[in-house]
Amino acid sequence: MPYLLRNRYESFITFPKGETESMKLGVIGCGDWGKNLIRVFSELGVLDSIYDIDTKKMDTLRYYHKVKTWFNYEEMLKDKTMKAIVIATPAITHYRIAKEALLADKDVFVEKPLAMNYKEGKELVDLAKSKNRILMVGHLLVYHPAMEKLREMVSNGELGKINYVYSNRLNLGKLRTEENVFQSFAPHDISAILRLLGEEPVKVSYHEGTFISKNISDTTITFMEFPSGVKAHIFVSWLHPYKEQKLVVIGTKAMVVFDDLTAEKFRIYSHKIRRKNGKIPVVEKAEYEHVAFPALLTYVEPLRVECEHFVKCVTTRAVPLTDGEEALRVLRVLDVCLGVYSRDYFVHESSVVDNDVNIGKGTKIWHFSHILKGSRIGKNCNIGQNVVIGPNVSIGDGVKIQNNVSVYEGVKLEDDVFCGPSCVFTNVMNPRSHISRKHEFKKTIVRRGATIGANATILCGVTIGEYALVGAGAVVTRDVLPYSLVYGVPAQDRGVVTKKGDKVT
Repeated sequence: MPYLLRNRYESFITFPKGETESMKLGVIGCGDWGKNLIRVFSELGVLDSIYDIDTKKMDTLRYYHKVKTWFNYEEMLKDKTMKAIVIATPAITHYRIAKEALLADKDVFVEKPLAMNYKEGKELVDLAKSKNRILMVGHLLVYHPAMEKLREMVSNGELGKINYVYSNRLNLGKLRTEENVFQSFAPHDISAILRLLGEEPVKVSYHEGTFISKNISDTTITFMEFPSGVKAHIFVSWLHPYKEQKLVVIGTKAMVVFDDLTAEKFRIYSHKIRRKNGKIPVVEKAEYEHVAFPALLTYVEPLRVECEHFVKCVTTRAVPLTDGEEALRVLRVLDVCLGVYSRDYFVHESSVVDNDVNIGKGTKIWHFSHILKGSRIGKNCNIGQNVVIGPNVSIGDGVKIQNNVSVYEGVKLEDDVFCGPSCVFTNVMNPRSHISRKHEFKKTIVRRGATIGANATILCGVTIGEYALVGAGAVVTRDVLPYSLVYGVPAQDRGVVTKKGDKVT
């Protein structure tokens, strides 16, 4: 097990006699990591109950740890003697379960990430404050003594000016379908780097590779730039031939490697870079040194430190090191990387943008709209209220979509298209509720500059030509020629229009 600096973490690892006797804690989620949390909280003597949708897992752990089980976690939350809840379920459920627990007046520990986006995380943080509840997030690296030692070395200048930081978190599996590798692995590294540097990035870029499951990235590289000029990158992958967990800090005086999978943990390299004749940079390499910890050492698992810290915060009402605010700093980075929000475009807080969506600079998405995964929206578009786009829809630059329009898969809008209020696109000719016809979607193309009037209906499989104008209430059942004016039920040719939309007499 890794070293623990007892003099720094003393307050986390000892409890006055009787301090935790009245504390009852429940764990929701008995999966791979949930089992570890159950083990540690059981050792601490505070575990009362567990729940998992898989009753076999739950029954096995109940027998081993001698704890209660529940048929559903909602009943557990009703137990007024239960002081705290630990959530170790799939990430996509964190927000919902944490919210229910806070509303039930429980202190809450949530495994990373706190939620799937900043908006949900902020709601949980505000709710915890209003209810005067402890909210803590499982950013485990913060409780690793090697990270604390590294933070000391950075802050006291032992490494000189920090130039850049990088981390690798690599493995083969465990593959997930409800979250991508970035959401699963990277929060640990983001949290550690933000805490190490004591600042938030001003610029972030994100690159991903998807190889196994559609829309679920398997490898990602994230670049961050900080106000101090420090650069950082994070490489995570669950499609890697071997396991690796490293954090490297490059300073002007020394370079440090933290390797969590080795017994040494810490190496420091005092390489020098000098300039030959005052001009040409030359590297002078040095042998690495093992970074020794102070004499007062004992072996304590970082997870135990983290769990004890949560128990201590619940019993003393202290603010956790990894509280909700710390989690929000991490979620801000995740949101930027995954395109939930961007400085280049606007999304109203009531709207939802799925993962794997590309939105161009200057585009505005207004109230109660939903952009589904795989969709691409160009620059300077205006998306009105209650609009649904996608999945897998392509929309060009300068498109305007008015209120109450659904642009379904199979529809393509080219540049400068105008869709009037409540106009309708279809993608199946003979829909039936009891028959899936997703493989029968017909393509509908609206060419550059065309206008579709309010309440018009566009049957699937047609092409509306460049700069054509479809009148309000029309039902389009066949292709529309470029520059044509059509209206009526069914729509008929009524003349010719100019690029400006004026009718040619």
